[in-house]
Amino acid sequence: MEEGLRERKKRETRQRIADIAMGLFMTRGFDNVTVAEVARAADVSVNTVFNYFGTKEDLFVDRQDLAVDLPKQVLQGREPGESAVRAFRRDFLDALDDRHWRYGFNEGSDLFAKMVAESPTLIARMREMHVEREQALAEALAEEADADPDDLAPHVVATFILNTTRVMTAYAVRRKLAGESWDEIAPDIRAQAERAFDLLESGIGGYCARPLAVDDAVQDAGPSGEEEEQRVEAAPEDH
Repeated sequence: MEEGLRERKKRETRQRIADIAMGLFMTRGFDNVTVAEVARAADVSVNTVFNYFGTKEDLFVDRQDLAVDLPKQVLQGREPGESAVRAFRRDFLDALDDRHWRYGFNEGSDLFAKMVAESPTLIARMREMHVEREQALAEALAEEADADPDDLAPHVVATFILNTTRVMTAYAVRRKLAGESWDEIAPDIRAQAERAFDLLESGIGGYCARPLAVDDAVQDAGPSGEEEEQRVEAAPEDH
């Protein structure tokens, strides 16, 4: 359905307010900017801002609906015979190559993360969004797999997949904040991601198994040849 003029103007106004708000947040910090200041900078009333954004936090995460829906899109867009894990591996590595924002690889993602870390309010909001993303993906997985309502497997899988991508993103951001260039970071992120997705595909059951103690290893191996010979010699003869 083609977008009408009224809808287009509303969308453009919303985006303009969000862009201006983000500029102020980046310059002064989220907690140091008021909604009234955003309204003045955007040349709209405070009521207009709240018509488009229910809270100040919504101004910061103006693409939340899209971010929550993206994992479901990745799942639904997998190729014939492709598993959920493989679909996310492919999408993650594509985003890494393109430096796309959906996994935080875009320019400025380190500044975004820094602002979040400096605001308890934003930390809480991002946690809420992560929970929403996991729930949305879990529901999509359950539907695709025709899982029983009491089956927790879809939620476990969703949590594993999205936590894996989140750990990779956080690692990249930490290195950017430490001053490393993207050319230095990207090859290592790719290698780390490949290993992480390999673990997801093959299973983590054998990961980090504790080595057997020396005594246990000897016991498991059974008696040596010499010990076995001595045991046979010491055994009483049958009469």
